[in-house]
Amino acid sequence: MQLSAFLNVRVLIAEDNKTVAGILAAMLDISHHEVVEMVGSGLEAIHAYQRHKPDVVMMDYLMDGLNGVTACRNILAKDPAARIILVSGAIDAHELSLARSGAWAVLQKPVTFEQLEYLFASLAPPPLPALLRPSIDEEPFDFTNPSRFF
Repeated sequence: MQLSAFLNVRVLIAEDNKTVAGILAAMLDISHHEVVEMVGSGLEAIHAYQRHKPDVVMMDYLMDGLNGVTACRNILAKDPAARIILVSGAIDAHELSLARSGAWAVLQKPVTFEQLEYLFASLAPPPLPALLRPSIDEEPFDFTNPSRFF
């Protein structure tokens, strides 16, 4: 069973390589996540973020014009709760400092399905504590009888 199958995440993809964007979208679709839009530049990502307010942005690090780090910082300046995953094929993930970008995560290309599943599963809220139920031997509470409370 897929870890993130029960969590439908709305994702904005910012990737200037249409083939890579399509592969990311296909992997997200398999996991039942919704791609709200695919854009090809950092500037388009900023505008699309404002339009859609997605749960996650998957953003290429190197794009023509406004790069992913600058777009990431811009989005986070307006919405500090934004979750942005920087994706890079040119720079090793260890070399790309999360502190410099503010990104939630950095992935090295090629991105694998398992990496996406792991990251998106971490978005799920923690499970709620089990509800306290009366045991089989106990009678159900009778709220109409006030003497049960005193």
